[in-house]
Amino acid sequence: MDQSRQITAMQAGAIMGSTIIGVGVLPLPLFAVRAGGSAAPLVTLIGLLVGSIGLSIIIWLGIRFPRKSIIEYSEDLIGRWPSWIGSLLIIGFFAVLTSLAAREFGEVVVTSVLKSTPVEVTVIVMLLLAAIATRNAITTFAYMHYFYFPLLLVPGLLIVALSLKNAEAINLQPIWMQHSHGVIRGVLTIAALFQGNFIMTMVIPSMIAPRKSIKAGFWGMTIGGGLYVVIVAAAVAVFGAEEIKNLLWPTLELAKATSLPANVLERLDAAFLAVWVTAVFTTLLTSYYLTIYATRQIFRLADHKMLSFFMLPFVFAMAMMPQNIVQMYDIVEQVGQIGLCITIGYPALLIMISLMRKKRGKPVADQ
Repeated sequence: MDQSRQITAMQAGAIMGSTIIGVGVLPLPLFAVRAGGSAAPLVTLIGLLVGSIGLSIIIWLGIRFPRKSIIEYSEDLIGRWPSWIGSLLIIGFFAVLTSLAAREFGEVVVTSVLKSTPVEVTVIVMLLLAAIATRNAITTFAYMHYFYFPLLLVPGLLIVALSLKNAEAINLQPIWMQHSHGVIRGVLTIAALFQGNFIMTMVIPSMIAPRKSIKAGFWGMTIGGGLYVVIVAAAVAVFGAEEIKNLLWPTLELAKATSLPANVLERLDAAFLAVWVTAVFTTLLTSYYLTIYATRQIFRLADHKMLSFFMLPFVFAMAMMPQNIVQMYDIVEQVGQIGLCITIGYPALLIMISLMRKKRGKPVADQ
């Protein structure tokens, strides 16, 4: 077996699932309710389908070029200098995405837990953890996601299940959107939460069986995206659409309103935040790893370890640019929607050029 190919389909699916379940899970019901009201679960589902389209294109490209990442095969398709523009946009976008995720983490922590701690401290601590973790090889990166994925999924499903005792089915009606104003924007905002799946462009060249990326993509997207849908449905059923519009982090409020049977724990928000910190770490790990791994490839460097700390000051500086949490969420929505042009539009352009020019990479025999 090729020693550079050690990632299994199950590990690839875990990478996707743990990347999806991240920092965006806290304001997710708010984004969905603003767009569709009581039809928020439907808006979330549509956003999931839009994200799945982008993932399908990425996997299609990965199977056509199983030995190369998007940074490498884009040069074969559109030439070196045009591909550099696309690659630099990818690097810049995921660096910004990393910074915004770290800032959002910092804001939640200093607001909910460490109220006397400067936000800069929490941001730099999480970024340092991500920088240290990204110094590992991609196989170790896969093992970390594979280990943490069950620790994220099981508590998330548990909180949703326990919250249903406070649910009112009437809050989910009507299930269809009554107006179209803001729906498209909301769908795009939710679809942007799945952009971490772009990491598959780096994972597929290291998979034992690249063609099994289809199965990995399906299960990773179904499990991670399905959890998003049920969280939104549970939040709307418990609080109602109008109440959620007044909550900054509805998922956190859902955990506060949930208790274990026999009142073993009257509120699950503390336990939920502990799990959420892990979810933030895995999401940051993916976006930061993609940033430095793509940088290594575009500049033909032998190793990416030196880049993990080199990029850190720039990411930290971007994280501290928003003046407050309101401005930060405005930037998150705008950057996420613009990023869809990079994570969906750019791969779509590459696959069209690949088909027109009838170009594909050297195949790999699945082990």
